[in-house]
Amino acid sequence: MSEGEADGATDDRSADLTELAKRRGFFLQSAGAYGGVSGFYTFGPNGAGLKDNIEDSWRDRFTVREGNVEIDAPTIMPEPVFEASGHLDGFDDMLVECPSCGESHRADHVVEDNTDYEEAEGLGPDRVGEIIEEYELVCPTCGTGLAGQAIEDFNLMFETNIGPGSSSPGYLRPETAQGIFVEFPQLKEYARNQLPFGVTQIGRAYRNEISPRKSLLRVREFTQAELELFVDPEDGEGPDLDSVVDVVAPFYGVDQQAADDGDPLDITVGEAHERGLVADPWIAYYLGVAAEWYDSIGVDMDRFRFRQHQSGERAHYAADCWDAEAEVDGDWIELAGFAYRSDYDLSKHDEYSDEDFTVFRQYDEPITTERPTVDPDMSSLGPAFGGAAGDIADALADLAEEAPDAFRDAESDTDGEGTVTVEVDGDAYDVPVGQTGFSVEEVTESGEHFLPHVVEPSLGIDRALYTVLDHCYREDEVDGEERTFLELPASVAPTTVGVFPLMDRDGLGEEAREVAADLRERGLSVAYDDSGAIGRRYRRQDEVGTPFCVTVDYATVGEARDDDEGEPGTVTVRERDTTAQKRIAVEDLAETLDALREGDVEFADL
Repeated sequence: MSEGEADGATDDRSADLTELAKRRGFFLQSAGAYGGVSGFYTFGPNGAGLKDNIEDSWRDRFTVREGNVEIDAPTIMPEPVFEASGHLDGFDDMLVECPSCGESHRADHVVEDNTDYEEAEGLGPDRVGEIIEEYELVCPTCGTGLAGQAIEDFNLMFETNIGPGSSSPGYLRPETAQGIFVEFPQLKEYARNQLPFGVTQIGRAYRNEISPRKSLLRVREFTQAELELFVDPEDGEGPDLDSVVDVVAPFYGVDQQAADDGDPLDITVGEAHERGLVADPWIAYYLGVAAEWYDSIGVDMDRFRFRQHQSGERAHYAADCWDAEAEVDGDWIELAGFAYRSDYDLSKHDEYSDEDFTVFRQYDEPITTERPTVDPDMSSLGPAFGGAAGDIADALADLAEEAPDAFRDAESDTDGEGTVTVEVDGDAYDVPVGQTGFSVEEVTESGEHFLPHVVEPSLGIDRALYTVLDHCYREDEVDGEERTFLELPASVAPTTVGVFPLMDRDGLGEEAREVAADLRERGLSVAYDDSGAIGRRYRRQDEVGTPFCVTVDYATVGEARDDDEGEPGTVTVRERDTTAQKRIAVEDLAETLDALREGDVEFADL
């Protein structure tokens, strides 16, 4: 197949999936009655069910089974939060505006879509501008040349006001993480100051994307699932890697990306960590957990990889960062990020707020140390320095902590009558050492306060959902008819079982409705359908990924018309992928379906 044919096949598949998603109630562009709003999508009945199941699966794996706790923070937060976090100044994308039609585009996307550059975001505005000029790139909307157009930073946060007027600006959160960080002073109390401990959150986040595109893959409102694990950087134990050490995944490190023929390394998590490819043990652990989890929800692991961030991509505070990526529509897209964020976030909020974001570390044995202190004589400093006296006293305290020898030298070199120099607001002040009250005390300490470091696995639920739909989309032929179906794992399928009467007469409809009601009471998601031929009903459930269908026939109600219809009191259970069928007693049906959904038994083994 030629490259053009491959691109055409990809486009056709994407169009088919988008059409199915809209027709079968997975997702559709919001406010279609008013022309639609770019970057906003409504999840229909099947989409909402699939999304909820993916969220529940993530919650079970990353919260419950890891022993973490979950919070639910507001989606709007006051401006000081984002001033401290750096989002006000640095949460930008590169914008280029067409001089002809006035359309705005992400400059790095224009480069990536029309050149061999795959990660243009990390190149910076100047280099992106040079590439646009070098390749003579044009506006995707009208074809006008973009060379020489200014590339500007555009902040992606949605701004609002909290309360009437504009005196209390706020922002819709661009990530769920800050809702965890700002509550750390209280959360550490819940955890009794014991590290490590993890806090998760699943919720909406908002980014005012310049050019939303590719359906759910780049939107303005989306759902994130994030874990913030707070760790002691001096604790050498780390995680227990035994549970994931043998998990095999493709690791696409910096060196592999730089090589001309570099391909991901299909190695175990244990090997990746031993080689130093994934240096941090916590990152290695969560890569292993994530690989197993993505596989469990239906991501094709042959179209999956972990890609290490290059130096230009990483935030300045991130010691290492990896992305989970999947191939979708012919492109590699980011599904999740795994970053070692050091103490950056907590240090910022500790600096900007009035709260204490540190944790107390107990020493094995008390330690006696010398602590330089000052006790300035304010009755002398006040008359001498006026309104600056208070700030000078604070500067003296800082100097005693950072450079105590300055006081010792002033005392020893001039018989105690020398001066020490401090700077306040750019002005230098000479203070007689005798007025500083400098002394060195012996202090016995049982521990110290420190800022924990943060390990963050951060996942986009919407992208995971779209990837699962794309990777589970199948076409085949059954009984001479073409069939489209979604090979969704039973644990995440929006509907577990379809229940049909063979025909809606002779009491079969009533019996089928009773079967459906009983299954619902047992906690199974059920679709009841008595419309049309039984084959058509199977096809409808196949197309939305329902893994099992139950048919109530005459044998079910004890009126078998021939010997082939099965034992009285049984139903036919059909499996979606193979279309194989088994007879199951009605009294065992709910338990059997529940075991099939949970993976405790295979259909072939019934």
